[in-house]
Amino acid sequence: MTSRLLPTAALAALLLGSPCQAHHSFAVHYDSNKVITKEGVATEFRFTNPHGILMLDVTNEAGEVEQWTVETTSPGYMRRFGWTPDMIKPGDRVIVEGWASRDGSHLMRIRSVMRPDGTQIGRPNQTGDE
Repeated sequence: MTSRLLPTAALAALLLGSPCQAHHSFAVHYDSNKVITKEGVATEFRFTNPHGILMLDVTNEAGEVEQWTVETTSPGYMRRFGWTPDMIKPGDRVIVEGWASRDGSHLMRIRSVMRPDGTQIGRPNQTGDE
């Protein structure tokens, strides 16, 4: 009987198990001593848990377009800083200040965002790690 249950249990674990994204602390991925600023065109803004994502096309000094990922805090926390899901739309030009990734990839954690005319989007220093 045990030999018949083993394949069934393995299949159930395979079908019911799902990959999950582990929640991580700020310090694992970002360097709190390295603040960078990037200006670019938003291609996507996802106001989702556990962290929102702003995708940004940034033209580098060589004239090449780099795709940057800007991670935000949770939507609940962002709302406390005055954010709404429709504040940034594809095609919007924005200036993002944030903490650089430790591995040097095109990834940063949001600190503040503004429009080219200097208008602040939300409130700055969104350092929450909720």
